[in-house]
Amino acid sequence: MATMTHNKSNICPKIALYEPDIPQNTASIIRTCACLGANLEIIEPCGFLFSDKRFKRVVMDYMDINKIKFYKNYQEFFKSKKKEKIILISTKGTRSYTSFNFQNNDTLLFGRESSGVPENIHKLVNEKLRIPMKNNKRSLNLATSVAIVLSEYLRQINTL
Repeated sequence: MATMTHNKSNICPKIALYEPDIPQNTASIIRTCACLGANLEIIEPCGFLFSDKRFKRVVMDYMDINKIKFYKNYQEFFKSKKKEKIILISTKGTRSYTSFNFQNNDTLLFGRESSGVPENIHKLVNEKLRIPMKNNKRSLNLATSVAIVLSEYLRQINTL
């Protein structure tokens, strides 16, 4: 019986943040990406400066600016992703992230902490997933959401 193996060195999930606005969350996500082997992409503008002391306190020595890809705006981001799958993680998602089959090099897109992503971004993405929550709860912390979905992605492609 033949078995398939993944070349783990080629597996590279991408976490994309749409106009992040809380420095501590972005710093925590940088640490998560560094520890779990994901690339971080930031769609500007950011709602803070990377010199912010709240950001620096959380990011510690996990920050490698050369490993973060910045996009000037969402148009540049979507133009660069024409041949890639973008999966929006949103409270407005139509299905649970656990029922989705992640693939190598998917980009997981997360919205702003304060407002998610605008409707025009929803229209640009075919796959919209959510993290199921108890009734009457609005949303999880962004850094927590990234860790939850990224862990499931890595579990599915057998890298954890």
